[in-house]
Amino acid sequence: MSEIVLKGIPAASGVAIGPAFLFGKEEFRISPRKISEASVALEIARFEEALIKTRHEILEIQKRIAEEMGTEHAEIFDAHLLVLEDRTLIEDVIARIKREKFCVEYIFSEVLKKYISVFSKIEDEYLRERVSDINDVGKRILRNLLGEKKSIVVDVDAENLILVSYDLAPSDTASMYKKNIVAFVTDIGSRTSHTAIMAKSLEIPAVVGLEVATEKISNGDILIVDGKTGTVIVNPDKETLERYETAKVKLTVQKEKFFSLRELPAKTKDDREVLIAANIELPEEIPSVIDHGARGIGLYRTEYFYMNRTDLPSEEEHYQAYRHVAQEVSPHPVIIRTLDLGGDKFLSQLHVPRDMHPFLGWRAIRFCLARPDIFKIQLRAILRASVHGKLKLMYPMISGVEELRQANNLLEECRNELKKDNIKFDRDLEVGAMIEVPSAAITADIIAKEADFFSIGTNDLIQYSLAVDRTNEKIAYLYEPAHPAVLKLVKTIIDAGHKSKIWVGMCGEMSGDPELALVLLGLGLDEFSMPPSSVPLIKQLIRSVAYKEAKKIAEHALSLSTGKEVEEYSSQQLKKIAPELLGENDNNK
Repeated sequence: MSEIVLKGIPAASGVAIGPAFLFGKEEFRISPRKISEASVALEIARFEEALIKTRHEILEIQKRIAEEMGTEHAEIFDAHLLVLEDRTLIEDVIARIKREKFCVEYIFSEVLKKYISVFSKIEDEYLRERVSDINDVGKRILRNLLGEKKSIVVDVDAENLILVSYDLAPSDTASMYKKNIVAFVTDIGSRTSHTAIMAKSLEIPAVVGLEVATEKISNGDILIVDGKTGTVIVNPDKETLERYETAKVKLTVQKEKFFSLRELPAKTKDDREVLIAANIELPEEIPSVIDHGARGIGLYRTEYFYMNRTDLPSEEEHYQAYRHVAQEVSPHPVIIRTLDLGGDKFLSQLHVPRDMHPFLGWRAIRFCLARPDIFKIQLRAILRASVHGKLKLMYPMISGVEELRQANNLLEECRNELKKDNIKFDRDLEVGAMIEVPSAAITADIIAKEADFFSIGTNDLIQYSLAVDRTNEKIAYLYEPAHPAVLKLVKTIIDAGHKSKIWVGMCGEMSGDPELALVLLGLGLDEFSMPPSSVPLIKQLIRSVAYKEAKKIAEHALSLSTGKEVEEYSSQQLKKIAPELLGENDNNK
C-alpha cells in the first residue's frame, strides 16, 4: 500500500512506530423491534439490570485504577457514575418504552443519540467534553443489553500498539495504563484533551485532531507517529521507515544523555543560572519531577483536587495534600496556584453558571473573590503547609492590581486567624501573580510593585492576545506562541518584573519548547516550568549557550514580522548551538 501522511495537532512529543489498533469502533446495529404491552415490564427490568451491571463494571475499573494509579486518577469515573444515575435520562427511556412499545436497546440507543447531539452543540467547552463520558457509559449499557462483551480489547501480550480512535474516553485512556501502548492517535481533541494529558503522563507520543484517522487507518497498518510535528504516516515506505527508525535511536540516546544532566544546574556557558521546574496536577507525578532533574515545582494546579467529587475538599484535606508535596520536593520550592475553575474546568457542586464564553467568564480569581468562603479554606491550608517546605503561592488570571490587592486582603485575614489560634505558618511566604491576561501584561509595572514574583501563563496569554480558542482544533493553526505580539508582551512582563527587582518565571507550554526557550532565555526569564519530561531537554539547551549570545538572538527575534519568521530563525540558531535538540524536528524533512 502507498504511504499516506496525515497532519494533526501535536499533543505529546516523541516518535513511535508500530501497528495500528482501532479502538472503540464497534457499531451497534439495533433494529426497532416491536414489543407487546405484556413485555413492557420485562424490558424495563432488562434496562435496570443493565444499569446495575454497568455500575459494577465502572466501580471495578475505578477500584483497579485507584490501586495502580492513585485515587485522584480514579475519581474521574465519578462522572461516569453520575451519568448512570441521571434520572432524566432513565425516566426518558422508561417513558418511551411504555409509549412507543419498542425493545429497550432500540429506545436507549435513540435517547443516547439525542443526549449526545444536545451536548455536542453546547458552546461550553467543558460540557462538550462530557460527550465522551456519555458515549462511553452508553456503549457499556448497550453491550450489557445486547449481551455482548466489549468487541475491542487491548491484547496485553501485543507489543508496540498505536491506539487509533475517534476519541478516547477517560475510562479508555486509564485502562491503557501500564499496557503496551506506544502512542495515541485520535480524530478529535486538542492539546488539553484527556488523551493529551494521559499521553504526557505516560511519556508516549500523541497526535490529536486528525479528523480522518479512523477513516484512513485500518487495523494492522504500520504507523509512524511524530508527536513533535503532529504527523502520522500510514504504511510508510522503506526509506521513511528507516529515517524514523534512525530518529528513534537518536532520541533514545539523547534522552540518556540528557538524563545524565539531572544533578547539574541549568547554567549558561557564561554562568547565568536559571531555575528549571516542573508543572504537576497530582502528587503522584512527584517521582517523575525528581527523576527528570527539576529543581522544584513551578506550577501545582489545585483545581483537580476539587474535580470528580460531589463535595468540596476540607481545609484539612488541602493541608495534608500541600504538606505532602512540600515535604517530598524539599528543599526545592513549590508554587501552588490557587483555584482556577471555570473556562474548561467546571464543577457542578459549586453551581458555576454556564458562561456563553467560559474562558472570559466567572473563573479563576474572579470566582475566588466572589466566594471567599471557599477561597479562604484553601488560603488557610496553604499557609499552614508552608512550615513544611519552601511553598510559594500565586493567584491565577489577575487582570489588574486591584484583584491582587483584594486577594491579599483575604490572605491577610487568614494570617490573622491563624495567629489568633496560635497556628504556625511561614510569615515570609512569597505571593505572586500569574500574568496571563493582556491587561495584566500591559500594566505589569504597576502589579510588580505589589507582588513577590511573576509567573507567565502563556497558554491563556496567547489565547487572549490572538483571539484563538486554544481547545479548538479547527483554528489550531492560529495559535502561535512565537507571534511577535506574544513575544513583546513577554518582554514587557519580564522587564517590568526586573525593574521592580522581582523574579519572573513561566509555566506555560512555551517554556518547554527548545526553540522558544532559547528566545525566552535571551529575554531574561529567570524560571522555566514545564512538564517533567521536557526538563532534561531545556536544561541541555541552557547549558549549551552563552547568555550574551541568547540575548542577541532574542533581540533579533523581536525585530521579525511574523511568528513563522521567528520560528525559522530560532530553529536556525538552535541548530548551530545544540543541533541534537532538533532531532525530532528533522524527521519529516
